Amino acid sequence: MIAIIDYGAGNLFSVQNALNFLGFENKITSDKQEIVSADRLILPGVGAFGDAMDKLNNSGLVDIVKEEAVKKPFLGICLGMQLLFEKSFEFGENEGLGLIKGSVKLMEPEGELAIPQMGWNALEYNRECPLLKGIGEGQYVYFVHSYAADCSSDDVYAYVDYGGKVPALVGSGNVYGAQFHPEKSGEIGLEILWRFGKL
Repeated sequence: MIAIIDYGAGNLFSVQNALNFLGFENKITSDKQEIVSADRLILPGVGAFGDAMDKLNNSGLVDIVKEEAVKKPFLGICLGMQLLFEKSFEFGENEGLGLIKGSVKLMEPEGELAIPQMGWNALEYNRECPLLKGIGEGQYVYFVHSYAADCSSDDVYAYVDYGGKVPALVGSGNVYGAQFHPEKSGEIGLEILWRFGKL
């Protein structure tokens, strides 16, 4: 069972609809025991980093999330991916979950590219990743974000080019983070979610 963690700041139902389409048993939940008993975890997220971390802290789920993320496959999506890092500088400095080393900073693309990055962009692979196995490089996925990860290239599976290299898929151990929305990225996004569900 895949638990979609509900802490009040996630695009829960679009993720659930994608998992239902793929045939994976799943549940939207804020129940600690259900999170512990799940086989895999997804942390969605929309909005601002600080607000989302406040909601996650207020939910009482931070410790459970940290403990379970090292035991089983864990996927953060969009803002949920950013929460995996140590801190963010969105509207001040805010502490994250610290599951991946690095921080989240405002994008500063070269040229006249708009912020936020909104739309489709092609994945450029940096190193092998189980979620991308069998998927050819250059596939387009969907983004909506103004802030991006600043981390070691050792923790980046794929980038996109948006006035410079922007980490698109990151990970450390059992923990994966997608800056893009796989649930809104057509067949390729569904393939990535399917591979996560089979880990």
